[in-house]
Amino acid sequence: MINITDDFDFKIGDKIVVGCSTGPDSMALVDMLLKVRSKYKLDLIIAHVNHNVRAESKKEEEFLRDYCEKNNLIFETMKIEEYGDDNFHNEARNIRYVFFDSVVKKYAAKYLMTAHHGDDLIETILMRLVRGSNLNGYSGFKKIVEMDGYYLVRPLLNYTKKELEEYDAENDVKFFVDSSNEKDKYTRNRYRKYVLPFLKAEDKNVHLKFIKYSKTIAEASKFINKVRDNALKRVLVDNKIIIDKFLLEDEYLQREILYYMLENYYQDDLILVNDRHIDLILKLINNRKANSFVNLPNEVLAKKNYNYCEFVKEADFITSYEVEFDNYVSLPNGHSIEKVEKLNDNSNNVCRLDSNEVLLPLIVRTRHVGDRIKVKGLGGSKKVKDIFIDRKMSVANRDVWPVVVDSKGEIVWIPGIKKSKFDKRKTDNYDIILRYI
Repeated sequence: MINITDDFDFKIGDKIVVGCSTGPDSMALVDMLLKVRSKYKLDLIIAHVNHNVRAESKKEEEFLRDYCEKNNLIFETMKIEEYGDDNFHNEARNIRYVFFDSVVKKYAAKYLMTAHHGDDLIETILMRLVRGSNLNGYSGFKKIVEMDGYYLVRPLLNYTKKELEEYDAENDVKFFVDSSNEKDKYTRNRYRKYVLPFLKAEDKNVHLKFIKYSKTIAEASKFINKVRDNALKRVLVDNKIIIDKFLLEDEYLQREILYYMLENYYQDDLILVNDRHIDLILKLINNRKANSFVNLPNEVLAKKNYNYCEFVKEADFITSYEVEFDNYVSLPNGHSIEKVEKLNDNSNNVCRLDSNEVLLPLIVRTRHVGDRIKVKGLGGSKKVKDIFIDRKMSVANRDVWPVVVDSKGEIVWIPGIKKSKFDKRKTDNYDIILRYI
């Protein structure tokens, strides 16, 4: 029988945000917390993300809203309106945890609890072994992680999914099953469907062996971190790597230093970074070029400047401008945009618009982090950043390249590069012609 008080040391008046999906694991966690709420006078807030990819998502959100109302629980929710071109699970996870973080801070909660269990730990460790990581990454994830002003807690880590489903059956806990968990196109699903059954057939308590493995690797990582910390004192100044000193360190320590630097941006989400990224950074550092960069996940850049290498959010280095367009604008990159009456050209240097479909005035500005354009003929949107990367455009050029938007912020044109769905053919109806020269 599962008793959550055996797995977490509750204190009177604890304020807890619970990430809940309505699946069997998270509904079991909520039920367990409800059973001890009065004893510990817990203040519980349920945070739910509607991923908006299944028809059942709305029904699940409505169920959880009603459940919270009946049980006098605070309910916070958000709906993901649009996904990008990135890996779905990674992108959804990032959005989810940003939302959870905002809820925690809104209510000044001490804990964020999620229903990760032993099977999840096995899957994570195996995935990282295959992808490549460092010792900290190979340990999977921890039961308790110190975040920014609160703790992320996974109190169900000692249990399997089967045990949680048995708990739901014994306690008449209603839950929903996500049909997408059966789709083989998702990496984690393949481990769950094909690898875990084999391991459990060998030992039904194999998750306990993985927990021990995780703790052992984490302890080894803690020991190595002491050596790494001494190396950091030798190679870092103002959070920048001094390259000539860095290259004097053992190759293993070099990798550990890089993983340490990246943890500032990915924290408990190092699954986004693997050996390939570390190899790219090492190649950057060893490159003879004085100035260069490497793109990393989630808008992070590794930038080399002579004898220094640093990691920055790409947004920090955008030189911005924003100009209301009338008939002509001169641009910092030496080009200009002008409004013309007639033109036969149909290249990316020309944009034709119908003023009934866009909100005037038009604005010419630099890119914003997260910018997307509804590409003409694509039937969807694409990140402006990815379009620039596809063009192999330097960071310096990206920072000042013009983006034309309407007054609602809708991107209507990337001059010289890409047209949006708002661009008209010469045979269509339009009353605005723009030329990039």
